[in-house]
Amino acid sequence: MEPGDAARLGPGRAARALPPRLLLLLLLPLLLGRGLRAAAAASSSGAAAEDSSAMEELATEKEAEESHRQDSVSLLTFILLLTLTILTIWLFKHRRVRFLHETGLAMIYGLIVGVILRYGTPATSGHDKSLSCTQEDRAFSTLLVNVSGKFFEYTLKGEISPGKINSVEQNDMLRKVTFDPEVFFNILLPPIIFHAGYSLKKRHFFRNLGSILAYAFLGTAVSCFIIGNLMYGVVKLMKIVGQLSDKFYYTDCLFFGAIISATDPVTVLAIFNELHADVDLYALLFGESVLNDAVAIVLSSSIVAYQPAGLNTHAFDAAAFFKSVGIFLGIFSGSFTMGAVTGVVTALVTKFTKLHCFPLLETALFFLMSWSTFLLAEACGFTGVVAVLFCGITQAHYTYNNLSVESRSRTKQLFEVLHFLAENFIFSYMGLALFTFQKHVFSPVFIIGAFVAIFLGRAAHIYPLSFFLNLGRRHKIGWNFQHMMMFSGLRGAMAFALAIRDTASYARQMMFTTTLLIVFFTVWIIGGGTTPMLSWLDIRVGVDPDQDPPPNNDSFQVLQGDGPEAAGGNRTKQESAWLFRLWYSFDHNYLKPILTHSGPPLTTTLPAWCGLLARCLTSPQVYDNQEPLREEDSDFILTEGDLTLTYGDSRVTANGSSGSHPASTSLEGGRRTKSSSEEVLERDLGMGDQKVSSRGTRLVFPLEDNA
Repeated sequence: MEPGDAARLGPGRAARALPPRLLLLLLLPLLLGRGLRAAAAASSSGAAAEDSSAMEELATEKEAEESHRQDSVSLLTFILLLTLTILTIWLFKHRRVRFLHETGLAMIYGLIVGVILRYGTPATSGHDKSLSCTQEDRAFSTLLVNVSGKFFEYTLKGEISPGKINSVEQNDMLRKVTFDPEVFFNILLPPIIFHAGYSLKKRHFFRNLGSILAYAFLGTAVSCFIIGNLMYGVVKLMKIVGQLSDKFYYTDCLFFGAIISATDPVTVLAIFNELHADVDLYALLFGESVLNDAVAIVLSSSIVAYQPAGLNTHAFDAAAFFKSVGIFLGIFSGSFTMGAVTGVVTALVTKFTKLHCFPLLETALFFLMSWSTFLLAEACGFTGVVAVLFCGITQAHYTYNNLSVESRSRTKQLFEVLHFLAENFIFSYMGLALFTFQKHVFSPVFIIGAFVAIFLGRAAHIYPLSFFLNLGRRHKIGWNFQHMMMFSGLRGAMAFALAIRDTASYARQMMFTTTLLIVFFTVWIIGGGTTPMLSWLDIRVGVDPDQDPPPNNDSFQVLQGDGPEAAGGNRTKQESAWLFRLWYSFDHNYLKPILTHSGPPLTTTLPAWCGLLARCLTSPQVYDNQEPLREEDSDFILTEGDLTLTYGDSRVTANGSSGSHPASTSLEGGRRTKSSSEEVLERDLGMGDQKVSSRGTRLVFPLEDNA
């Protein structure tokens, strides 16, 4: 073929006429160009994905850093609140200002900071769109959401009513200062409750033990049911007038009665302590408030556990009622046992080890064992408040005596500081929560009804019980004491902690808001009026609460031995004194020698066949020390100086001393002899075959049976 022929055939025919190898060489650059362009496109797409992932990681790091900064700011806010409160307390004490207590100051500062955070800080986040899960019939505590192949975890914060779905707080800072309710129960409440038991004035507490138990148990139950029934009537009224927008059951009213019956007269007791008010009144108020908190929390748990059979789960059912009573008794007794056992274990560990040679380790162990009591009880289904309270009492009575001098001082000061900071933190948070809490339900009818109900419940709590208690008391609870106890029914940290623990439903949110306002009113108004009320009721002040009242004719119970009529007329009081004395004998002869380094050697109190066990359990210090061991903080019920026998002009006390003074009672309590006190006491009281039959002999008891 000639070259001209190819031109005449046309381009298509000429191309087909090319050899394959030449054609491949001609098309290779084109194919390589397309491949390079595709690779470049893929490379640019991968680079873009990597850049996007890097940007997401950077955004996540910035969010974490911002969250950390907000956490630091929220904690710094509370620390500054406490610092300001402490400085103001010093100023008030320096100026002798008593119309406002430190807890009231903490609440005021919390209110101020809450207003600033609520209205003075801009919104820093926005809401994404709502996702509908109509196929689910319940809320999940943890939710995994698949977003474009990536899984994100979300936790449940609580229910939002449909009317407030568009007004949920957008400020991240306000969310940060809203604490988990478990923080109050597991971190803030244990040192407060433990300090109440560890610093208990046992002598005055047990002198009025019967009255304190009546006020704490029976009085709290009466107050709970009166408040609950009155509030149920208020709820029915709200339903009639159309102010009730959701369900509010009778059990909810009883629950409110239980949590609002927890008194916390911290303001009144602080003023009593500062003015040295009457020791019996102080003991009654303090003892009631200590046990009242424990009863209120167990009572509220029993009401929550009330579950009648049938469709109507809120109707009255006798079987469910008695089951709740059994739950109450079981939880309380179990918590009491757990607290006492933990205290006993700590006493044994500190006695049979050489921890006293290392005060730092000793203090650390004491602190951890005491705090773990609360968590152990909660983990076992009991109530940590009751457990840690009785753990504190047991630690003060037994373990304290085994500690070194440094550890005694450290533990006292440590829990005193923790109690002070935790309590003021809670009251500061109360003021803050009034503006930062997102689920308030304000109902004027419910709030006014609650104030009336707690007044009537407190009156039914104090006056009838005082009347019946006075029937068996020699030292009567006077009308001025009763009025002061009625006036001192403040609500505080425990009521607030119980109310904030569950705010998921409409009824619980209304209870929380009302409880908060009640705490504000009682702390500010009633707490501020304590000093004028003391003066108006003519209650004596200037009495050292650590000392016994001065001896006078009304301070002792005298049992005449001249005839059966006198003895029979005082049988009730004599049996009461005998019961206290029986416990003291058992504690002094057996428990103290086993758990501490004090008391008589067990070889002298246990039977002879227990000689080996007695020698193993008795501390060597009991044999080594010739002087009576000092138990500076363990005066309990009766001591050697609390019983005195008088024979004419001679006096024989429980420690074996005698004198020619007139009939009187030794007031040098708080110290015990090693082994002779009980032997002398039994011999002088005629235990066994010997009897006190001398005509004219008087057995003089102090008022240990005021209960």
